[in-house]
Amino acid sequence: MSEQHTYRVIVRGTWDGLTDEARTRLVAEAADHGLASMRFTEEGTLTYEPSPLKHFSMRYVVVSDAADGEEMAGALAEERAETTLRELEFGHTGLRSTVTDLDTMKINFKPASRR
Repeated sequence: MSEQHTYRVIVRGTWDGLTDEARTRLVAEAADHGLASMRFTEEGTLTYEPSPLKHFSMRYVVVSDAADGEEMAGALAEERAETTLRELEFGHTGLRSTVTDLDTMKINFKPASRR
């Protein structure tokens, strides 16, 4: 059995070819997709600013074989984003991802300050 790693992936993109209906829906739902909704989940969370309605990001948790690496985690997250956006009928372009491997991440603890 191969080792599994947990990745946090941010998929970014640009809205493109939005219908009037999609644009109206995005602006109406913007309060549900602001800074407070930024969470990494398996199903992904969508965040964007309503004005100007130009860019968006989606945050995912991806668990996959460590041997497949960050590139595969990014591809899986982009595939999930593509599927979600297609189902919501939100036109987009230029998906790209940033991946962090939580299992290899180095945490620098600061020493307690002297009083």
